Amino acid sequence: MSWQDVCSIDDLQPNSGVCALVNGRQVALFYLIPVGTCHAIDNYDPFGHANVLSRGVIGDINGQPVVASPLYKQHFNLQTGVCLEDETVKIPVYASRINQNRVEINLQESGNEL
Repeated sequence: MSWQDVCSIDDLQPNSGVCALVNGRQVALFYLIPVGTCHAIDNYDPFGHANVLSRGVIGDINGQPVVASPLYKQHFNLQTGVCLEDETVKIPVYASRINQNRVEINLQESGNEL
């Protein structure tokens, strides 16, 4: 895997999302304080056709960490990218980790690691 340094953990908003431009790709980063994880997904909402997922509301549905799109409110699993309302739709999820207070991601589509 090729890890890329994205930002300091201090640049993230706890329990919220931010967008980072990594190699020309918009990536939504979600720093979940209660469990100490950072999730990285594509920022593009396939229903609203806009890069807005980093502005979505994060939560938990049946034990799954999710983000609700700010446009049409579809929920996307932060670990798998699958839309809970339409399982045929999936957004890219990228491996992410926190290394010495720095957020690193791998742009090859995969699952999360810490």
